[in-house]
Amino acid sequence: MGKTKTAAATYTPQQPYTPVDSDFVLKHNEGEIAIDTNFASQSFWKDVTTRFFHKKSAVAGLFIVLFLILMAIIGPHVSGYDYSSQNLANKNLAPRIQGIENLGILDGSETMSTTTGTKKTNAYAEKKLYDTFYWFGSDRYGRDIWTRTWTGTRVSLIIAVAATFIDMVIGLSYGLVSGYFGGKTDIIMQRILEVMNGIPRLVIVTLLLLILKPGMLTIIFALMLTEWVGMSRIARAEMLKLKEQEFVLASKTLGAHSFHIIFAEILPNIIGPVITQVMFSIPTAIFTEAFLSFVGLGIPVPQCSLGSLISDGYNSFTTHPYQIVAPIVVMALLMLSFNLIADGLREALDPKMKEM
Repeated sequence: MGKTKTAAATYTPQQPYTPVDSDFVLKHNEGEIAIDTNFASQSFWKDVTTRFFHKKSAVAGLFIVLFLILMAIIGPHVSGYDYSSQNLANKNLAPRIQGIENLGILDGSETMSTTTGTKKTNAYAEKKLYDTFYWFGSDRYGRDIWTRTWTGTRVSLIIAVAATFIDMVIGLSYGLVSGYFGGKTDIIMQRILEVMNGIPRLVIVTLLLLILKPGMLTIIFALMLTEWVGMSRIARAEMLKLKEQEFVLASKTLGAHSFHIIFAEILPNIIGPVITQVMFSIPTAIFTEAFLSFVGLGIPVPQCSLGSLISDGYNSFTTHPYQIVAPIVVMALLMLSFNLIADGLREALDPKMKEM
């Protein structure tokens, strides 16, 4: 058979295609992807502030606290009376305010209870004190209740804030160290904590105030010994939750010191629960100080606090009830306002409670 001869196929390579600008069209899809640029640009604290001020009760509590702090600063200097000055000739005078007295209210009149019934009296008119005004009235020693109320508010706030700050430092340090190291260190530290928590706080504070000289520093020291337990438990719980996170392991790998990891890496990540606990601790400290002063273990005379003012007003409650009204109202507003602020901060600082 004869062989068939075929021609070899030839391949001509093509030149590569060079793109030109007309081959590409920009797709404007900003409306499709719907990125919230406003939210994306907000920092954590700006977002917290926005959510806090959206809660009306927390904002109301903040304004009340700021107003009471302002009055505690300027209030004692407004009426012209000193908190410790006594004038027995002007004792037990009912509230009287310039201008308002012409309306028939706060004109110095009070209703007295007697064995034959009740009668309305005006000690200002009986004593011919036409140019004398006590805005909250005067007590049984002739001291101005207005000045003493705001002075007592200042003292109570200083004691509560100072004691809470010290408790925060002690409680945070104790709880963070205990939770971070764990093992025997955690066991020993928690047993000490249980012993401290097992002793009634009122017993510790009372015995301490009986031994030491009564005063503001003594009360702060007494509260410092008892109120740090709650903060330490919160700090330890947060530490146990965070100490195995990746950023902590990365710091250990890079050779960071243990206390650097505790206070520089982990502490900033638990600032939310810490701030919330601090705000809840302040009204507790105010109430504790008021109770101690009420039972006679607080601020010594002639100094005053809200608790001592309530104690003095309680002794005259049946005859002159107005003497107890002002300090009770101020203390109630302080405790309520701080609790409202703490509740608002808890919702603002906790991402899990954020409304989507």
